[in-house]
Order: sequence, then C-alpha cells, then structure tokens
Amino acid sequence: MPFSAFLDYLQLEKKYSEHTITAYRADLQEFLDFISREYEQEDLETVNYSQVRRWIVNLSEAGISNRSINRKISSLKSYYRFLLKTRQIEVSPLVKHRALKTSKKVQIPFSENEIVQVLQNIDDSSYEGLRDRLIVELFYSTGIRRVELINIRQNDLDLEKGVLKVLGKRNKERYIPLIGSVIKTALRYLDSKGASKDHQNSGYLFLTNKGDKIYESFVYRVINNYFSEVSGKLKKSPHILRHSFATHLLNQGANLNAVKELLGHSSLAATQVYTHNSIAELSKIHNQAHPRNNKN
Repeated sequence: MPFSAFLDYLQLEKKYSEHTITAYRADLQEFLDFISREYEQEDLETVNYSQVRRWIVNLSEAGISNRSINRKISSLKSYYRFLLKTRQIEVSPLVKHRALKTSKKVQIPFSENEIVQVLQNIDDSSYEGLRDRLIVELFYSTGIRRVELINIRQNDLDLEKGVLKVLGKRNKERYIPLIGSVIKTALRYLDSKGASKDHQNSGYLFLTNKGDKIYESFVYRVINNYFSEVSGKLKKSPHILRHSFATHLLNQGANLNAVKELLGHSSLAATQVYTHNSIAELSKIHNQAHPRNNKN
C-alpha cells in the first residue's frame, strides 16, 4: 500500500484509534482509485490541485455532502503534511484549498425532564437493567464518548475515591469525578455482575448478557430505545447525552474551561459549540427577569 508508512505514523506516533485510521485508509484509497481510473496515475506524490478539484466535483455530483467531502479532503491534507514532513514532496497540492461551506448542525440536547423520565422507566431489577441504567447515568454525569464508555475496564472505576479513569483520543488519560447517585448504581451493578459466571472473566466494565464486550451499535440501541419512549427529538444517540451533559452544566453556571477538561477536548473552541444552548437559556432567563422587559 503506497501510504502504509503514513498509516503507521498515525497509529504509532499520533496514537489515533483504529476506527480513525480505517477512515483515513478508506479516504486515501478512494482518491487513489479515482486518480488511477481518471488519469492512469498510480501514486499520490505527483498529484496536482486540478486533479483534487476534479475529485471534489465528482463526489459532489455523486450526492456526497459538503461535510463528508471536507472530511475526505482533510484526510488528504494530513497525508500531504506527512509527505512534506518526510521530505517526499516540496509543496502540498492542497496548500491553497479552502473547505466547502457547510450548514451548522444544531444539536438539540435532551431536557432534564426527559433524562429523569428515562431513569424512572428503566427496570433495574436485573443485570441488564442495571447495566443500561449505569450506561445512561455515566453518559449524562460524565459526558464521556461512546468509544470511551465501551473501553472502560472495571479497574478504571475507583468507587472509594469517586473517580473514573477514561482513555480518550490519542490515548490521553483523564480522570472524571463521579456523583453519588452514579456510585450507588455502580455498586449495585458490580454486585449483579459478580454474581454471574458469564460476567466474571472479563476486565471490561460493561458486557452483553452473554458476557461479551459491548460494541458501538449495541450502545446506540440502548440509548435510542430508552429515549425513544420519552423524547420526540430526531436524534437520540450517546453523543446527544454528551451534548446534554455539557449544555446542562453550562446552564447551571459551570466554567467553560472546567467543562473542556471533563469532555477531554484539546481546545476551548471545540467546547464552545455547547455554549449555543447555554446562551439561549440565559436569554430566556434574562427576558423573564429583567424589569424593563416585564414592563413592556
């Protein structure tokens, strides 16, 4: 594979996840196939920007969204930065490229009432119910990502100190405090898990009923199924719970930098996305409370 050294670099030096590396590999291979088909060219090192532009047009004509096209081009940009770094090329063909315009997706968080309803509806009298309840509570009380939850090991959970160790993007560790209600649910869940022989031979915290490690579509179904009972929102996913965590904290006056650390963001700009709903809530309170507004 012509870009295997680049993929090794992402894995070994950048510490990207296997899921991210797979996406990069697919994007690069797709572009290479296009170049080979359209220009009978077998390498990416001699590509020029007009060829990249032709690929972008081709993708657009195929109905690919601007957001997805930008992601694919981002993979190309990273590859050419690697070629520059390793001195295999002198100028990137994408040096003057500008991303396509995209409409901002507004993520609508779950309301506090919807989350309370879901927790009330979960029958936690069984292992399955306790597991699902802890999944919902952890997402909402810590703001962790889906892949982070899946990879939690039992010894990452320190209930005596009330903290959870999470392995985030690029293998960065962070510690998140646990609230009392989550600790209580975790204790009940661990008791139920320990009582089953099927669930004793794995170091992972969350397992299926058969004792296997949970996976991404499994977690999505858990969240989607429970929230479909109480919410009419279009998106009902683990990420919306992460969004709800951040939004509700900011609505209650939490410091933006503190929320950034809890979410595991590398920059404050990524966290500021969640201030949209916080500002909307502040505006509502302002309009209701300001004396001039009441008089009018």
